Amino acid sequence: MPDSPSRLRLIIDNPLAFLRRIVMGFRANQGFLLAGAVAYYTLLSLVPMVALILVLLSQVVEPTLLLETARHYLALLAPGQEEALTGQIAAFVENWKVIGVVGMLILLFFSSLAFTVLENAMSVIFFHRVAIRRRRFLVSAVIPYLYILFLALGFLLVSLVSGALHRLDTHSISLLGQSMPLSQPAAILLYLLGVGGEVLLLTSLYLVMPVGKLALRHAFIGGLSAALLWELTRHFLLWYFSTLSLVNVVYGTFATAIIALLSLEAAAVIVLVGAQVIAEYERVGTDVERRHGLQTR
Repeated sequence: MPDSPSRLRLIIDNPLAFLRRIVMGFRANQGFLLAGAVAYYTLLSLVPMVALILVLLSQVVEPTLLLETARHYLALLAPGQEEALTGQIAAFVENWKVIGVVGMLILLFFSSLAFTVLENAMSVIFFHRVAIRRRRFLVSAVIPYLYILFLALGFLLVSLVSGALHRLDTHSISLLGQSMPLSQPAAILLYLLGVGGEVLLLTSLYLVMPVGKLALRHAFIGGLSAALLWELTRHFLLWYFSTLSLVNVVYGTFATAIIALLSLEAAAVIVLVGAQVIAEYERVGTDVERRHGLQTR
């Protein structure tokens, strides 16, 4: 949707009113309840989805390298719990033949649930689009599996790059007269690749999940903002759970699942708030918005 000068002027003239509409819209859509559902199904889908991707890629790539890459990116998604999650995935990869074809199909189904629930949550936030146009059932059914396929391709690419970088660990470079091992810039590059992957994934979610079309620049701005906000939140959660939190004391053996669920819910809130901002922006200037108090001067 192209930017409208009157729409931008309306927001600039009434920033607090626009912010109020975002907060009210998020509450009216029961955003925290939607985020809880997205987080729950993401946690339910996370291990089987990553495990299935690793089983597939382990036919062409060394499993140890894949697990190391998985551990690195699980740390971006569930800070502090990557070791436990990676251990569970490693056990599955080693014994995947035991469950058979039917079991793999069941896990494939569970892997898609997170994307299905996220699409439904987006349809609640972008209700003004759904009222005009509905998505065909077949399209909605195919989208999650396309995401899994593209995640697998991205995972393969990152694993190959990671393997090439790890082979440089024994080498060093001279910078300003100081010798520095290549493993340091390699680690930085892997982190930047992870953040770039977050931006691309979030941008695609804003482009694909809601019904209808969204300008690429709007989706990219939303994806970039959400990724940066999540990075700040992730580091805060990592610090909090490692220093102040009593989750380990209270929940004991359930602490891993609780911490992962709380982290995923924080991420889901960020994603859905970004969607709410886009939805409210699209509605600015319409007759409905004018009746609800966002008036031109």
